[in-house]
Amino acid sequence: MDKIRAQEYIADWIETYQNLVFSICCKMTRDYFIAEDLTQETFLSAYRNANSFDGENVKAWLCRIATNKCIDYQRQAARRVTPEDDVELEHIESNSSLPEELIMEKEVIKELRNKCQQLKPPYDEIAILYFCQERKPEEIATMKQKNLKTIQTQIYRARAMLRKLYGKERL
Repeated sequence: MDKIRAQEYIADWIETYQNLVFSICCKMTRDYFIAEDLTQETFLSAYRNANSFDGENVKAWLCRIATNKCIDYQRQAARRVTPEDDVELEHIESNSSLPEELIMEKEVIKELRNKCQQLKPPYDEIAILYFCQERKPEEIATMKQKNLKTIQTQIYRARAMLRKLYGKERL
């Protein structure tokens, strides 16, 4: 089929089947604007492939092209889903650590646990709960059935002892 004849056919097809193709796209995507784009893509694809069309059942052929365009769009849309909450972005960022970083983090935690175990009782246990397991002083006080101020003092003293063990001014 030559280009002039193809253009005439496409113009006729658009006039006749535009609403049908649009309604198919709209029902499949549930989005008016995307359906408009996919309708245009359907007729563009029909124009590009007009020479391979056998001339029978234009309606079914255009409906099949529209359906395939919508399916392709939905597949691509599933791949490009973007998180909407900052919480999801933080979760992705926190899980995207490099293997070296993960190994280093494990080593630091292991070393901290060893240093905490070197402390005298009750500071060793309090330090492990607070620094390694990241428990809050209130939780520790409830677990140990002790006064909150006592636990806070023990955390303060354990921190000072760990500073000496690490040889640093700040933990």
